[in-house]
Amino acid sequence: MFESMTSPSDLVALARANAALVRRAEADTLLIAYEWAVAHPAREDGADAAIFHSPVGFEPISGDGTLEVNEYAVAELGGALGLSTDAAKKLIGHALELAHRLPRLWARVTAGEVPVWRARLVAEAMIHAYPALPAEGVAWIDAQVAPFIEKMGRAAVDRLIERAMKLYGLAIDEDENGASDTRHVTIVSERDPFAQTMQVHAELDIADALDLEQAVAAGAAGLKAAGCEESLDVRRSLALGELARHQTALDLAGAGADEETVGRTTARRVDLHLHFTATVEPDESISFGATGQLENRQRLVLLEQVRRWVNTSHTDIRVLPVVDLNQTLETDRYEPTDRLRRQVLLRDETCVFPHCTRPSRRCDVDHVVPFDHDAAAEGRPQPGSTVTENLAPLCRGHHRLKTHTAWHLESPANGVFEWTSPHGQRFRRDRHGTSDLSPPDLHTPRTAPTPTPA
Repeated sequence: MFESMTSPSDLVALARANAALVRRAEADTLLIAYEWAVAHPAREDGADAAIFHSPVGFEPISGDGTLEVNEYAVAELGGALGLSTDAAKKLIGHALELAHRLPRLWARVTAGEVPVWRARLVAEAMIHAYPALPAEGVAWIDAQVAPFIEKMGRAAVDRLIERAMKLYGLAIDEDENGASDTRHVTIVSERDPFAQTMQVHAELDIADALDLEQAVAAGAAGLKAAGCEESLDVRRSLALGELARHQTALDLAGAGADEETVGRTTARRVDLHLHFTATVEPDESISFGATGQLENRQRLVLLEQVRRWVNTSHTDIRVLPVVDLNQTLETDRYEPTDRLRRQVLLRDETCVFPHCTRPSRRCDVDHVVPFDHDAAAEGRPQPGSTVTENLAPLCRGHHRLKTHTAWHLESPANGVFEWTSPHGQRFRRDRHGTSDLSPPDLHTPRTAPTPTPA
């Protein structure tokens, strides 16, 4: 293709043409998501409506007054688009928000006049606006945003939402309700995986901050007196770590508490799941690679760091048996043993549904072929044995999907899972990710879609 390009002007023209094609394709995908939602409504009581789960409850995928979508229908669209189920929920929610509550912006997006990502930015802000705007406020936002969306970012949209809340009497009076509490302690793990440190951000009560400052300063001074030659900043960080190690529990039991109560409050243990590659040398000794993985934080760790942890007098080390991922483990029981469960979680690392990335340690361990609880009593062979090759980690949502819908799961080999959707899509999932095995005829629609009016 590029051999025929004779000048930079030709490349510019090709870039513009491709950009227009991408914009049109993205708008069509948004339309498809809306049509999919229309074709798969939730029940009238909303019991099977798609939602987002959070530590404090649940959140709807789109704003008040929009169509509720059957939760089990989302995964099919996600598979077709190569998205996780949560990403597909978000796409459908944005399409519903735009079509039902922001019709002016929806018209411009579906006409290919503005990038889809800008419209989705507005939809996301509107869905999570708190308190929720009434219909008049939403219409006002739509009128303000639609003509100028090309020039607006998230900050500008947030300012408009704040103004709409004031216009429609929804602004929170901080003097009456009290200013929001901004105290927090955050351990930042999303950094360079090769970094051997982690950042800690905190905002404390003034008295607590001054107490911590005094304790850290005293600890740094004590390290210097003991011969530590590190810089002041390094000694302060070491002192903070020492505070964490020595303060095993807050004194919540009180001075008059009995020994049994105090004993229950002072126990502290931190589990680190470390993975290093071991090699058998010619002299039959075992050597370990210099770099391993800290599973809890999905980051790399140096073997030398682990040696320092082990050699620290205040560190209580608990070594778990090595699990051979190629070994077959089994039990006659329905529930897997701790060792078998750990083997499966380590083997797959994440939920094994197509495109899902939820860590396996937060998943259920499910039987690929269901366990027959009556087989032993009736003298029949067990079709769904609790064995390595018949177990798979599934997050709770995809566990329910496998149990209650027509999605079908098979495991042709240990750690390899093949899924077939109700509409005939096929996916293979293994440690390397998701592969699409769908037949070619699924890539060509039989009829051109006709958009349904919002």
